[in-house]
Amino acid sequence: MPLITGILFRKSGNIYYYDPGDIILKTGDKVICRVDNTTEIGEVVAPPAEVNNGEAAAVIEPITRVIRKATEYDLSILELNKTKEEEGVKKFDELAKEHGLLMKLVDVHIVFDKSRMIFYFTAEKRVDFREMVKELASHFKIRIELRQIGVRDEAKIVGGLGPCGMNLCCKSFLTDFESISIKMAKDQNLPLNPLKISGICGRLMCCLKYEYDCYKDFLDIAPERGIKVKTKFGMGVIIGYECLKKSLIVEFENENKLSIPLDEVEVTNERVPIDEDNNSH
Repeated sequence: MPLITGILFRKSGNIYYYDPGDIILKTGDKVICRVDNTTEIGEVVAPPAEVNNGEAAAVIEPITRVIRKATEYDLSILELNKTKEEEGVKKFDELAKEHGLLMKLVDVHIVFDKSRMIFYFTAEKRVDFREMVKELASHFKIRIELRQIGVRDEAKIVGGLGPCGMNLCCKSFLTDFESISIKMAKDQNLPLNPLKISGICGRLMCCLKYEYDCYKDFLDIAPERGIKVKTKFGMGVIIGYECLKKSLIVEFENENKLSIPLDEVEVTNERVPIDEDNNSH
């Protein structure tokens, strides 16, 4: 069975999978690989492991080989590039002010083989930075790319703490941004206050997606609120849901409320009006 190893090239980037070949690698090792027609230095984050051909094809196709384990010379180039990136931050801010461009620099990255220097920035509007690119290229003697990114990408690069107190999901483990809608918050009965369901990027929090399918699947099969049901405790009315427990919140004539599993109730055809604003799932 083939061996694959997971390699991270940028802290805010995706994990790429490679064939280590005969190179003995462990987590934390620096390696040189080909990525998108360039040569990059990355860090092993998943040690080599055997996978069957089907699993290997599902990870990435085709799987390319690690070129080599990073040498002392390679590491010295990495340090030189980092120094150049720090200089790039200062030069970018200087030129942006000089040209009167409203741009916020988020990150600078020099490809290991020095094929290009990439500046990631945010701006409220489209920016004509052609003259700035020429001056940066003249100063650094390298191909320059300026990439305008969105607020979610900025949060992924910069990082921070979410409302839960944990590191941002996009910085920690998410590799792609999925579409998040206000309906996801509504179906999970979360407060529709933007301050409570938005991340530090100002967009709806990515974690609204995590449990949504559980809520949606249960709500698709659960009786509507206001439907009368027979339970072992007597007749009651559905006033809410506990979707993750696959249970209904049932209110009885004495105003007691109980959480009862869906498969333990018998649904009737009777319905009574209920106050939707005072009930939840």
